[in-house]
Amino acid sequence: MAVAPSRRKTVPNQAAQAARRVPRQERAARTLDALLEAAAAVFAERGFEAATMTQIAQQAGVSIGAAYQYFPNKEALALALRQRYGDEMDARWSALVEAQADGGELPPAQLAERLLDMMVELMDAYPAYLPLLSVSLGFRRDEAARNKLRQRFATLFRHYNAALGADEAYRIAEVMLQVIKSLNLLYASAKPKERRLLAAEYKGVLAAWFAVRLA
Repeated sequence: MAVAPSRRKTVPNQAAQAARRVPRQERAARTLDALLEAAAAVFAERGFEAATMTQIAQQAGVSIGAAYQYFPNKEALALALRQRYGDEMDARWSALVEAQADGGELPPAQLAERLLDMMVELMDAYPAYLPLLSVSLGFRRDEAARNKLRQRFATLFRHYNAALGADEAYRIAEVMLQVIKSLNLLYASAKPKERRLLAAEYKGVLAAWFAVRLA
């Protein structure tokens, strides 16, 4: 008597099952992050001009075709990184302002030191930050976000010195941020020991200015 062939249920590969369970948006977000991290690593190691999309795709572990689906060129990747770094710096400064407003007010000299330390920490944490500073990308922070950060600092400065008018405090915030950011290009071209000395000089300048304006 013929024996009917057994009907074994095919068990899908576990990896395939897991892949199906992950929402498409989550996979896309992971690929996007991988490309940005890879671009940062390649820009930091090779510089922007020498970096290629092929190198970035290989570093990210994706095909070159997939890389182009997310970013049309390395300039778009660099612009996205500049935006990410700008958002990160704004978030760090905003957190500092909020901490001061909640009763943790630092003396002006210590505030100056902490602000410069935060800028240096960002540059050290993201090695691609400095190589991208000299790349012409038409980058500009969102105007509303820029104004919001300056207004937060202006409000903080009026806590230090109640005699400051709103416009005057905002102007101090604008100048302060420009002074801090001017460190970037000097820091980029300096050797490690010189970088520490530059940061110390900037702290002294800002502390002396705060002593006059926030007293």
